[in-house]
Amino acid sequence: MSNSSTSLLYPDSEWTFDRLKTAYDAIEDIALNDLGLNVYTNQIEIISSEQMLDAYSSHGMPLMYKHWSFGKHFARDQMSYQKGWSGLAYEIVINSDPCIAYLMEENTMTMQALVMAHASFGHNHFFKNNYLFRQWTDAEAILPYLDFSKKYIAKCEDEYGLEEVEAVLDAAHALMDQSVFRYNRPPRLSEADRIEKIAARIKHEETSFNDIWRTLPNTEENESEKEERQAEVRDIKMPEENLLYFIEKASPVLRPWQRELVRIVRNIAQYFYPQKQTKVMNEGCATFVHHYIMNELYNRGQISEGSIMEFLHSHSSVVFQPDFDDQRYSGINPYALGFAMMEDIKRICTDPKPEDRDWFPDIAGCGDWRSVLKDAWANYRDESFILQYLSPTVMRDMRMFAIGDDSQESHVEISAIHNEHGFRRVRQTLSAMYDLGMHEPNIQVVGADLEGDRTLRLQHMVHNDRLLKEETSEAVLTHIETLWGYDVIIDERPA
Repeated sequence: MSNSSTSLLYPDSEWTFDRLKTAYDAIEDIALNDLGLNVYTNQIEIISSEQMLDAYSSHGMPLMYKHWSFGKHFARDQMSYQKGWSGLAYEIVINSDPCIAYLMEENTMTMQALVMAHASFGHNHFFKNNYLFRQWTDAEAILPYLDFSKKYIAKCEDEYGLEEVEAVLDAAHALMDQSVFRYNRPPRLSEADRIEKIAARIKHEETSFNDIWRTLPNTEENESEKEERQAEVRDIKMPEENLLYFIEKASPVLRPWQRELVRIVRNIAQYFYPQKQTKVMNEGCATFVHHYIMNELYNRGQISEGSIMEFLHSHSSVVFQPDFDDQRYSGINPYALGFAMMEDIKRICTDPKPEDRDWFPDIAGCGDWRSVLKDAWANYRDESFILQYLSPTVMRDMRMFAIGDDSQESHVEISAIHNEHGFRRVRQTLSAMYDLGMHEPNIQVVGADLEGDRTLRLQHMVHNDRLLKEETSEAVLTHIETLWGYDVIIDERPA
């Protein structure tokens, strides 16, 4: 297909802000009026490679507080990048309202168009519509909260010293994976209550850190604050899954500013919780969207043949899946699996095989692949999405099989191959791999003697006979004791 240079969004590889705006408008037209995506307002920023490395080190967040671990990550990633051992992402996108996308200034214009489609519309739509993000995160509040957190921690360092602040943050960071609400969660505050809480927090901050009060810092709770917190502790039902929440409310030794630091780390852990459960879906959605939009731009004559070839080279690298016996294999590429499944859903809706009608009678041949995909993006996480939509076609194309691995046996067994029973077994096995319980220990608070010796009792619910590593668990217990102030005991028992 030949394209007239007069109709192209950009005639060469150099980007300018005018070209970015022109390309963005064309991408937005396809995203909203063709695909029917529903997105937050977009905010696009151009950053350097060093700024991208800096964003890497602090979980991609633009207003993250200071901590030594972020500097360690920055040094590691910088060395790896400078030595050519690894590249950098073309973009980072923030789950916020407005949705912030960082684009690398080194990108060509084609890559800028690709990442705008990928981040500003693919990820953005997923963030706004997926049920996990809607239930567990507040895109409107995260940037003001990060700003508050950064300033609060900086003032704590000035007031109480870097070492004291770092000790609390180190301990809290060690517990982040076990400090989210997975099932039960506190009810959302009403808008009036939320504003009142923020105003009270600001007033407390001003009282605690204003220079006028520097000689008499407010390090103790007043009676009403103490009574409110104790009432919250009494309402906590055992077992409690969120370790930092329990410690924040019930620790006998934490001062108010230390409780606030624990709360900050806990809230940030909760913010990232949905992302851990939707890697395949989130990246698959963004990759499907950018692939559709870039091809549609080409079909409309808005980008050149050279541009589409550059795009396809990058895209094929992103969705490349090494074989299991390849040196580069490190597991299933979430981009590859997510994109393959979503392209396959489109095929099933428009051109189904006889087996598709048996496996997916509700969607096979329906023709409306846009609605089917948007429903999946909104209502599933990785585990349930794979269990619902992984088809024999994708399993054949990716040459999947299941291995039965019993630690008591001296050999492994191929337990599922490409037949009816095998496909269902492969699908169930792969789905289970995306269950967080397979990767993170389930540790809960089961008791705390608040009136006696104040011993905190934890319990690890052992999954598949996987016990805690002694060295690691002892280090984590030391961090818990730092925050609790008294003895901590952990038991292990089968789930």
